Amino acid sequence: MDEKNKKIKKPRGVARLISGKCIACGGRCEATCPKGCIKMEDNGEPIIETKDCIGCGKCVKICPSEAIEMYLTPEELELLKQWEAQKAAGGKVEEAEELTEEEAAILAKISAYKGVWVYVEHTGGQAATVSWELLGVGAELAKTLGVELCAVVIGDNVEHLCKEAFYYGASKAYLVDDPVFHNYRTESYYKSVCYLVEKYKPEILLTGATGLGRDVAGAVATRLLTGLTADCTGLAIDDKRFLLQTRPAFGGNIMATIVTERTRPQMSTVRPHVMPMPERDATLSGEIIRESSPVREEDILTKVLEVIDDRREGADAIDVAAAEVIVSGGRGMLNEENFGILQELADELGGVVGCSRAAVEAGFMPLERQVGQTGKTVRPKIYIACAISGAIQHLVGMQDSDVIIAINRDRSAAIFEVATYGIVGDVFKVVPFITSRLKELRCKKAS
Repeated sequence: MDEKNKKIKKPRGVARLISGKCIACGGRCEATCPKGCIKMEDNGEPIIETKDCIGCGKCVKICPSEAIEMYLTPEELELLKQWEAQKAAGGKVEEAEELTEEEAAILAKISAYKGVWVYVEHTGGQAATVSWELLGVGAELAKTLGVELCAVVIGDNVEHLCKEAFYYGASKAYLVDDPVFHNYRTESYYKSVCYLVEKYKPEILLTGATGLGRDVAGAVATRLLTGLTADCTGLAIDDKRFLLQTRPAFGGNIMATIVTERTRPQMSTVRPHVMPMPERDATLSGEIIRESSPVREEDILTKVLEVIDDRREGADAIDVAAAEVIVSGGRGMLNEENFGILQELADELGGVVGCSRAAVEAGFMPLERQVGQTGKTVRPKIYIACAISGAIQHLVGMQDSDVIIAINRDRSAAIFEVATYGIVGDVFKVVPFITSRLKELRCKKAS
């Protein structure tokens, strides 16, 4: 073959870090590298082993600060010029490697799946708030993909939830309404979800990361042999229509972005209050697709004999996740009695008292008040962090608060990195002063 007709392969280059641009996002580039040639330094910046890089460019696309670029050697730059010239002249060029038969079969299979689905969780016909939050983020995903946003409603006398789903943005609702679903049971619910997925083939299925949501999502993913990413804090779409599922990993020390490349649907669970609540529009409507139940009562081994309400009464019944003002304390509060000064401030602000994991482990506060990765995820209007250092496990549970006020004697504490306002000082002096000042202002206003 002469040089003129020789097919030229487009050079890929290798990934290279751009100095000064990395924001230490938590290792998204490391998580997305298919060859494992990116390692993270202690300061959160990546080290790229260029000898192992295949030039796929995934790290470049995932980087939120554009801190990685594709580098070509002078020889590769010259080859690129030849490639572009030959392409412009109508010659033979190689754009990319050809797909193997296996890769082509996988691509054909997943391309049959279209649409974004949100599983509407409910108890006794009352929907979990996280379902509507998921419709909000689901609408963004569906818009990016150019597909429909649909709700999945399973239960007994729950058609009203379909209409409510329309108010929060769904254009279609798949309804399975039958007395066999009066009480939640894993077998009956997951089999019905699988039946709908196999029939209508959605490419994305989102559920709340609640006890019930995790239960049904895990069973569905296992039955359908697809991937499931739990406790996601971020969802987005890349240029290949893959769902980028971001979640804390390695005990919350880094943020990993996970992609389900070879199976469908792409499944994620998301904690309550992680995603913003969309506006409810009662003028919206949609199409209800009614499906007959593929499950019969006699086929289910589990029977519900009695439902016992175990909700707590008294102080522990406070829902930290729903509060608009939270005053949280950490291990630096030293003992349980010192949380009394936080309660006084919370009372003045009409809020509640929360805490970090360290405070729970020390026995200062009950688990129900814990904010963080292993506690509650919150989005209050005001979050006051008192004597909390700011471990990543705590930050992922409160960093989306509208206003964050941090009080800590250690000026280098990580909590100040996410704080709207920071106060370096003794919490036992600062908090009582703020409370006293608020009382003075309230008295002046009343007089």
